[in-house]
Amino acid sequence: MTIETSQDTTRPDGISPSQTVGPFFHYGLTPGEAYPHVPVSADGHVAARGTPGEHIIVTGRVLDGEGQPVPDAMIEIWQADSEGRYAHPNDKRPRASNTFMGFGRSDTRADGTFRFETIKPGRVPGPGGKDQAPHLVVAVFGRGMLKQLHTRLYFEDETANAEDAILALVPADRRQTLIAAREGQTYSLDIRLQGEDETVFFDV
Repeated sequence: MTIETSQDTTRPDGISPSQTVGPFFHYGLTPGEAYPHVPVSADGHVAARGTPGEHIIVTGRVLDGEGQPVPDAMIEIWQADSEGRYAHPNDKRPRASNTFMGFGRSDTRADGTFRFETIKPGRVPGPGGKDQAPHLVVAVFGRGMLKQLHTRLYFEDETANAEDAILALVPADRRQTLIAAREGQTYSLDIRLQGEDETVFFDV
């Protein structure tokens, strides 16, 4: 990452111009295969064995505007436990397990894939007092991004998707970009940063 330290004399305020975020994930938070001697802090393990709930795998790829894999991105997820309760001070309800924090990170590999081992979340309160469909909150970090992108991942086998107030805000022909397909215990969803099939992102 390049940091400009000299003043920009073409600007009256003298503020240095901004720079995009550099490709630092592989030797910082997500060393993975690139730097095997560095401890991994983004290994995708969210729920330990024995955590209450349905244990699942969530996987997919991060793709650029040309459909090519992004090999040095990082994915973060934030989720409720199997009973729809968050590991957050604002959620006063007792959780299914005090060891489940509901947060995880995964790097992307050379083929753009990410992978999480977690539990399927329960329904959480939503607008108008109605419960939301089970979902993961997803943040995408990558080179060239000044801010991370935020989106959601829903599960295709949840009938509650049809009544989720947040998902209903997305045009019907775009909702599929947020819904992960299931095969066995694995849910799969590709995250497309640009292009005709671009994943729906939210401003936060």
